[in-house]
Amino acid sequence: MDIGEGPETLEKPVENRAVEEELRSLLVPDLKDLPSTPRTAVESNFVRYYAVDFLKPGHDQYIYCHANGLCVIGIAPTHRALSEEKGVSSIDFNVGKSDRSEIKVTGKRKRNAQHLHPDSALCNVCANGSFYIVRCCVKGSLLEVNNRLIKHPDLLNFSKLREIAEVEGYVALGLGIPSGSLRVADGGLNREKYCSLRII
Repeated sequence: MDIGEGPETLEKPVENRAVEEELRSLLVPDLKDLPSTPRTAVESNFVRYYAVDFLKPGHDQYIYCHANGLCVIGIAPTHRALSEEKGVSSIDFNVGKSDRSEIKVTGKRKRNAQHLHPDSALCNVCANGSFYIVRCCVKGSLLEVNNRLIKHPDLLNFSKLREIAEVEGYVALGLGIPSGSLRVADGGLNREKYCSLRII
């Protein structure tokens, strides 16, 4: 008979069972503690900030920041353009000297990305004859704009429906410079503060 095959090794010591039960309780959640609906990919992977009254009253925007520096920029549900009758009717990415919809970023180093500041214009949004400028809100590089909004500007009107807005109703994707992202964190509001401020 080998040394490790004795009858005392067939039963696990009490302390090992206690450790395994504790580990199981940490890894396998209790059904009572789970939320009724699972968290969305945005809630799980992004830190959500809101720039309230950004440069003008009623110009609320959101910035979702990923740990890798990716920023999703869009207009918040409380933006003045969405409160207009019939909502957003058109969007124009031609701002000043450049048409943001024509950028083509390539490669690992993101060649041809436009470098933007927080107050740089991304697009003009038209709602009920009034024009609103959507700003970048973070310092960084513009990777792409949501070209689907040119043909389907009504996707912005769905921003009151959270699931659609997070997937299809964004305005642009950017790569934030860490110091620029920190500026949003300092000046922006997290979701809880935003909801309490705007009473959502």
